[in-house]
Amino acid sequence: MFDLKYGRPLNFKRWLDDHADKLKPPVGNQQIWQDSDMMVTVVGGPNERSDFHDDPIEELFYQFKGNAYLLLWEDGRYERVDLREGDMLLLPPHTLHSPQRPEADSRCLVVERKRPQGQNDAFQWSCASCGTIVQRHEVTLQSIVADLPPLYEKFYASSEDARRCPGCGEIHPGRDFQAWHRTLARHSS
Repeated sequence: MFDLKYGRPLNFKRWLDDHADKLKPPVGNQQIWQDSDMMVTVVGGPNERSDFHDDPIEELFYQFKGNAYLLLWEDGRYERVDLREGDMLLLPPHTLHSPQRPEADSRCLVVERKRPQGQNDAFQWSCASCGTIVQRHEVTLQSIVADLPPLYEKFYASSEDARRCPGCGEIHPGRDFQAWHRTLARHSS
């Protein structure tokens, strides 16, 4: 029998059942293989956020249970792209996106390559009123599960002055993503 580095076929349904507790807040996601050149992650809802991910490589989204959407950000403008159950989306590199999973028990499979050495991901928080970048942090991403919580905590713990929009002076609400989304809805309509 061949020695397959990543093991024999994985029973995905059983894996989902075994990791169901990790696919809910506060964790929300789990990487399937740890030692692969691919980051294959399952993300569960509910999970809403106010940051935007700048991924230097392509990301494949397969929304296999429930519905979600991506907010895209470009030049201070926002666009919503719905991911309905069964939808797949291949997102080009450097497309700033903010996955929104408002439905409990929704599930999305996200597949992306590990980053080559020296290639960073970035996470930015933008003003919901005018679209100006409030903060942007670059990180060498090794594990989505381990590397992101400290980055978010750094932003959430920052002072109001550090979260003040340089464009219009509004203060980003930080951890209160619902306030950010309400402001965005007022200024997008």
